[in-house]
Amino acid sequence: MSQADDTAESSSGGGGTVEYIQHHLTNLCAGPDCDPVTHKAVGFWAFHLDTIFFSVLLGALMLFVSARLVARMTDGVPGGFQNFVESILDFVQGQIKDGFPNAPDVIAPMALTIFVWVWLMNFMDLIPVDLLPLIASWFGIGYLKVVPTTDLSTTFAMSFTVFLLIIFYNLKSKGPVGYLKMFLFHPFGKFLVPVNIIMTAIEELAKPLSLGLRLFGNMFAGELVFLLIALLGGAATLGVGLLIWFPLQVVLDLAWLLFHILVITLQAFIFMVLTIVYLSMAHTADH
Repeated sequence: MSQADDTAESSSGGGGTVEYIQHHLTNLCAGPDCDPVTHKAVGFWAFHLDTIFFSVLLGALMLFVSARLVARMTDGVPGGFQNFVESILDFVQGQIKDGFPNAPDVIAPMALTIFVWVWLMNFMDLIPVDLLPLIASWFGIGYLKVVPTTDLSTTFAMSFTVFLLIIFYNLKSKGPVGYLKMFLFHPFGKFLVPVNIIMTAIEELAKPLSLGLRLFGNMFAGELVFLLIALLGGAATLGVGLLIWFPLQVVLDLAWLLFHILVITLQAFIFMVLTIVYLSMAHTADH
């Protein structure tokens, strides 16, 4: 049986509960370190093509809409979409003023990009779980995971990029010697240098780890709930069972969808705010 046939069977629930969930949680993997049997990465040289495709596509969509909006922006009476975008800009600026006073000019566009891009990637979780994998199976694509933020590669890539910026601003504000002193003498003074190094290293590494794992964990759990709700339809058979399970599935799906809109927005907001706070702490010379 081909990968496309496997996808069609799994999307219809014919492969069993465990197989259905595993199939939807498996990335489209390519590279020398991809296991040909399990289709999972077993080493560094493995590329999740679906994650790369959707994250780049959504980033390009964000840039395209931004460019069109700038080209059509007017000083007169703004339209509804321009009002919406300006409200987001004001919201992000307010967060920066509260969390990072006297922030460099690059912080505002970076924070806005993080918020919108993460929100768009999270939004993919609201698309029916079987729709895009089923369409992909028509073109011979056996596996397709459409939510980039349910892939640790995405969330850790963003969080460690933030970590590099934290190191940069620490070096810029404190200098190499001052940054080294932070590891040697913080938080317990000069008499406990080994303990200080361990504690400060843990504190610094916890920042990117918490950023990446928090976003991944929340989005992965949300996708898993959607999959479990979708399985309710497969549990029903024609007849009385269908009359019971199908309305229940619709109600649960709609309720979780409405709640998940709040979750995806909150996770994008948290990632943005923590990035601003961490960079503000790094930019402070006495921290």
